[in-house]
Amino acid sequence: MSGLLLRVVSQEEELVNAKVSQITAPAASGEITILPGHAALVTQLQLGELTYLEDGKPNTLVVSTGFLTISRANEVIVIVDTAVAERNISLQKAEAAVKAAEQSIVSSDKREDLIQAEASLRRALLEMKVALRSKKTKI
Repeated sequence: MSGLLLRVVSQEEELVNAKVSQITAPAASGEITILPGHAALVTQLQLGELTYLEDGKPNTLVVSTGFLTISRANEVIVIVDTAVAERNISLQKAEAAVKAAEQSIVSSDKREDLIQAEASLRRALLEMKVALRSKKTKI
């Protein structure tokens, strides 16, 4: 098989089921790039950008924590809590989420609420970054 079979699954849906030539993922130990023939691997993912090349075109997903497996048959399975495709990110919603998270951080008096608000802020900032980059490339 020349290429990789990529499947990305969140709790809500299967976002990707495609043959791709390259994948870059935010592994817990650092960013990894996967090409056909990669060694079998299981790794934990952290919040970040998962990018892949499909028919020579780059695609980006913002993914939460989860796991990535690579089989000897060039199949890559990504299982995450949540994921959103670049094309589905709304800059306005991401900006609103940043403001809401910042407000929660300021008004939070419980450690658990603060941790949740910080996680929401990181995700919203990442979505803003991806949306702004996407907007620049379309101009």
